[in-house]
Amino acid sequence: MKTEIIKVSLDSIDILKKGAKLIREGELVAIPTETVYGLGANAYDSEACKRIFEAKGRPGDNPLIVHIQSPEQAEEISVTNSLYYKLAKRFMPGALTIILPKKPIIPDTVTAGLDSVAIRCPENEIARKLIELSERPIAAPSANSSGKPSPTTAKHVFDDLQGKIPLILDGGECRVGVESTVIKITENSIVLLRPGEITVEMLKEVCDNVTVASAVKEELKANEKPLSPGMKYKHYAPKASLYLIDDRYIDFIKFAKDKQENENCAIMCYNEEIELLEKKNLLPVGKREDIKMQTHNLFILLRKADDLGVDTVYAHLPSDEGESLAIYNRMIRACAHHVLGGINGKG
Repeated sequence: MKTEIIKVSLDSIDILKKGAKLIREGELVAIPTETVYGLGANAYDSEACKRIFEAKGRPGDNPLIVHIQSPEQAEEISVTNSLYYKLAKRFMPGALTIILPKKPIIPDTVTAGLDSVAIRCPENEIARKLIELSERPIAAPSANSSGKPSPTTAKHVFDDLQGKIPLILDGGECRVGVESTVIKITENSIVLLRPGEITVEMLKEVCDNVTVASAVKEELKANEKPLSPGMKYKHYAPKASLYLIDDRYIDFIKFAKDKQENENCAIMCYNEEIELLEKKNLLPVGKREDIKMQTHNLFILLRKADDLGVDTVYAHLPSDEGESLAIYNRMIRACAHHVLGGINGKG
């Protein structure tokens, strides 16, 4: 199969109609969103959604997120409640995915057999226009090979899925750089299943009862079924072995300089640390206090590590609080919980 990349804007109606036609015909289309690129299929078409799993090499027990054109479209596919609409008013369109009881119209393939469905109304206007033109919701996980860093450019998608899908809509670099926040709700409570741009603190502005699932920071227990994408498997990983350094216990600069001398490695460092290290295979993430830039750069740099051909990558252990929780969650999964230093350090 030939994979076509076409640059697209909100004014590219003919191109968007082409993508929508492919969706209606049961094909896969890679689409830009504000978080990462998604691999889209008709959410009502079980066979089309199966092809998502095949193209990505994605385990069948890892549920998909269904993207809708407006918050109200959730009524077609799920059982909503008052808290859903409070959250929708505050955060939709945006980088928030809400898990609700599903209606029978959504096939079990999409939900990995769960009786709930993950719903998101993306901020990206190109994505929403494509959903509108497709005349059906679009199921779309990240448009990468399963386990690799999620794609934030059309080139990343092409690198992973060339020859497996017919069309990539190139809407430019994604604004956020990591996937959406995923929550499961009742009438009066929220459980955070995957952190993202929408933080715990922001959710508490809408609902007082917000808890964080243990799998956000820890490994999913044996035989525990994932309720959200990104909970169970090793994700986001470069080809090289990734290790996180807890700099409360290890002098990061001294450690990194020693590794630079003795290993074929890359160092993910803060911008302020560049002058303190050898100018070799450095991957600056941004300033220490600039969490948004670090988030935006994360998957770009993990992919760049592959281009460098290094054997190992060393990076700071991020904070697991506030905005940084999203980075912590991705990094701890990318390194399979290999943290050096501290009480729980493995090195």
